[in-house]
Amino acid sequence: MKIMVIQGPNLNMLGVREQNVYGPMKLEQIHEQMRAFAEQNGVDIEFFQSNLEGEIVDKVQECLGDADGIIINPAAYTHTSIAIRDAISAVALPAIEVHISNIHAREKFRQKSLIAPVCAGQITGFGPFGYHMAMVGMIQILNEVKAMREMQQQQEASQA
Repeated sequence: MKIMVIQGPNLNMLGVREQNVYGPMKLEQIHEQMRAFAEQNGVDIEFFQSNLEGEIVDKVQECLGDADGIIINPAAYTHTSIAIRDAISAVALPAIEVHISNIHAREKFRQKSLIAPVCAGQITGFGPFGYHMAMVGMIQILNEVKAMREMQQQQEASQA
């Protein structure tokens, strides 16, 4: 089981930018906590961060055949990127959208996500802990997918 974590623009500045909104934790610290949780649960995990929309689209597309699920914080592209939305929809992998701040309690232009409708769920407003919640949710989703596939294989085998 492999999870790809994709981080959008300015998340490389966590711990520096707007600590009153995003807190003092750096992106590397969030990733280290996720890596430790993944290891405890026998999950492969990979991280990617870019400030460029096209690179994020490319990384989502590269997940097809390489990852089982995507955890994504599209950051500012949440509200503007049809391209990222279309890429997530195209690969048809389970995806969970994460935001450190509560986007629904912020400026009006930040309250609409173009990405959420093509994701299994959205976690917003829990700070860096939201990434842990996304990991738990993604592992649950992937275990359910695995169980369904195994059941289908058993049914097909019994019908043959």
